[in-house]
Amino acid sequence: MLGFFTLVPICAVIALGFALFLTLKILKADEGNEKMVEIAQAVREGAAAYLKRQYKVSGIFFLVVFCLLMLLAFQGYLVIFVPFAFLTGGLFSALAGFCGMKIATLSSARTANACQYSLNQGLRLAFSSGSVMGFIVVGLGLLDLSFWFCSLDWYYSHHLVPDGMDKITATTSTMLTFGMGASFQALFARVGGGIFTKAADVGADLVGKVEAGIPEDDPRNPAVIADNVGDNVGDVAGMGADLYESYVGSIVATAALGVAAGLGVNGVTVPMMMAGVGIIASIIGMNFVSTKEDATQKALLSALRKGIFIASGVVVAAAYVIIRVLLGPEYVGIAWAVITGLAAGILIGLCTEYYTSAHYKPTQHIADTALTGPATLIIEGLSVGMQSTAFPMVIIALATIAAFGLAGGFENFSLGLYGIGIAAVGMLSTLGITLATDAYGPVADNAGGNAEMAGLDPKVRERTDALDSLGNTTAATGKGFAIGSAALTALALIAAFKEKVVLEGAVMDLDLMDPLVLVGLFVGAMMPYLFSSLTMSAVGRAGSEVVVEVRRQFKEIAGIMEGTAKPDYARCVDIVTTSALKEMRVPAVIAIVTPVAIGFLFGINSVGGLLIGATASGFLLAVMMANSGGAWDNAKKYIEEGNHGGKGSNAHKAGVVGDTVGDPFKDTSGPSINILIKLMSMVSIVFAAIIVDKSLF
Repeated sequence: MLGFFTLVPICAVIALGFALFLTLKILKADEGNEKMVEIAQAVREGAAAYLKRQYKVSGIFFLVVFCLLMLLAFQGYLVIFVPFAFLTGGLFSALAGFCGMKIATLSSARTANACQYSLNQGLRLAFSSGSVMGFIVVGLGLLDLSFWFCSLDWYYSHHLVPDGMDKITATTSTMLTFGMGASFQALFARVGGGIFTKAADVGADLVGKVEAGIPEDDPRNPAVIADNVGDNVGDVAGMGADLYESYVGSIVATAALGVAAGLGVNGVTVPMMMAGVGIIASIIGMNFVSTKEDATQKALLSALRKGIFIASGVVVAAAYVIIRVLLGPEYVGIAWAVITGLAAGILIGLCTEYYTSAHYKPTQHIADTALTGPATLIIEGLSVGMQSTAFPMVIIALATIAAFGLAGGFENFSLGLYGIGIAAVGMLSTLGITLATDAYGPVADNAGGNAEMAGLDPKVRERTDALDSLGNTTAATGKGFAIGSAALTALALIAAFKEKVVLEGAVMDLDLMDPLVLVGLFVGAMMPYLFSSLTMSAVGRAGSEVVVEVRRQFKEIAGIMEGTAKPDYARCVDIVTTSALKEMRVPAVIAIVTPVAIGFLFGINSVGGLLIGATASGFLLAVMMANSGGAWDNAKKYIEEGNHGGKGSNAHKAGVVGDTVGDPFKDTSGPSINILIKLMSMVSIVFAAIIVDKSLF
């Protein structure tokens, strides 16, 4: 059964080895003077302390769910391996986020120091840090998948498989639970980290930049360390856990669909082989990312794109060979489905860039409205975000139809669903390098803060700002990429859910005239809005506490504004830590309980409607929030470059307000929706047996 599969764990080890190589290379770089080291150490300690407390809270939830899964296993609804697969999925997701955070906090001061000598040196170091995050995610993901695949293959080769299943079906069915654990941990990381980072950012900007009129990352601002910590726990650790679960979720869902399509073990091997080849392609692409000194932002962006396009080209060539060898020439259309996924990811990224980059009219027009105040700027930003949903939706719709048809779906429905899953795998196959272009942004942002607080030459801050500005663009396109992959992965998971229901001896009929299906659709469409409301209000409450604390310190600690007294940074860190850990619990519980409750009350068809409704509305809402937030952020930076009066002007203050509104849009609620729609599908798959057995309908 293993055969070609042995190459998959080898690629996983290569990814982790390459991440180690990059880490050692980064650690050899000079961290700078004593002040720079002190600032970086404070951020490291704050980030580590937060994650430690976050893992304690999520650990309690994991223990409860583990016990519940064990109970279901003992009652015969699940195989005994399911609870343990759930645990390892969460463990590796947390480990990926932690490792990414660790290397990011070790790289910020080194990036600032490198920017004292060269923009290119700063880019290479920050990008290497982001690459460590990317290769740890794909390496750990494939390693854990390989472990479960090989272990289950051995076990079911020597023991009886569950009733109604063959060996490969039992293997893939168990592995789906691994994805549920990864999604569960990712939700905690994204929601908790997002609340932390944006609450700190809101407090720092509103009081520091708007009220006190001091620069961003000014050491006199009590919230500045919390803001820098937040970049690492939210935008690095949270994002790493998020894309980890997308990566493994797309692979296991496609593997399960391969079995349903009658492709056997080779159908399971193909998505994992594609992911393995993607690792090699990403390493090749990385070697083409460099730029000349004093390069423009356009040149910097071209350098990053060059690496991604080269990696994508390698994957395209490899996809044809892999599918032709493993599945046969009659299935070569599936290779075109892989290309469809890659093309869709690139196109969604370009659409996102158009609507969020300051080089294009939508963001420039938002900046123009700042001249008449924050209200008109916020209205325009919302309008741009809503308009920006059209093209990504068209791209995903066309990609879905194309992947379905090219894979042979119009002759074999199950094969078409496999094509959709493969498209999602194709989109995520180059995650090693695409995640690097996203994860390096927070490192550059922290480097700028380090340079400002350490009082380095203004030229250094100019270079880190160039990297940070580029990071905003790549982060925005990265979010579009993540949203697009989430939509395709969710579709594959819904298809896998239907196959699971069939295995349980039930029939799933999504008749739109069935009131039970309509109930599910409406509840599902509502879920992303309720979820976003909870996370947005959480940021608002925590941010308000930071605002009050920063105002108090400015008022009560004599000498802060003169620079003769040191602010109480730890107090702001403690406020956002406590708030984030408290506020992340309810959204997590709702995401898990809702599909099970709908299933028990209204039946399996209603759950299908729930998942479809959540995917459709969640995709659109996530795109809107990510693009509005990114456009507001870059509109502010466009003004800071000297347009409309530059820093300190009324237009700039309006831009800061818009950016503050956009922060929880793009970094808390929007990204969390991606996880929500996949987690609900995973939960539905795992609990399908008991829902079929115990449902009232």
